[in-house]
Amino acid sequence: MADIAGKDNREAMSEQAIANMYSVLRSELNQLYSKITEIEMEVSEHSLVLGAIQPLDPSRRCYRMIGGVLVERTIKEVMPAVQRNKEGLEEVITRLNEALEKKKKEIAEFELKHKIKIRKSDNEAKNDNSRKEGTAQGVLVGPASEQGV
Repeated sequence: MADIAGKDNREAMSEQAIANMYSVLRSELNQLYSKITEIEMEVSEHSLVLGAIQPLDPSRRCYRMIGGVLVERTIKEVMPAVQRNKEGLEEVITRLNEALEKKKKEIAEFELKHKIKIRKSDNEAKNDNSRKEGTAQGVLVGPASEQGV
């Protein structure tokens, strides 16, 4: 009798560990999405600045924030630096998108390996009542919004 209780406890811990690992993977995925969005906003700001200063006289004074210090420069000096920064940020976005795709594949493989099924929210479940559930065994995990991610 003690063997059965011990086995159930190990399986429950195993399922909990799988659910925790899945939660960590989803969290990492969400962090990648957030970082990509943040950097895309910076690229957008750089584009706006370039669009605003491009038609102006290159010898005109402008101010640029460098490491928290406001520095006076000319448009001729600032424009190439802002363009380089923008290109660097676009490169970072490309790398983050590659990492995002790898993370998506990793999550998909993890779901397949551990037979993870995503539990639908109450509204989705009501709309999908006609679908019959199979008898496959696996770990059930709620949507990311319910897991505090």
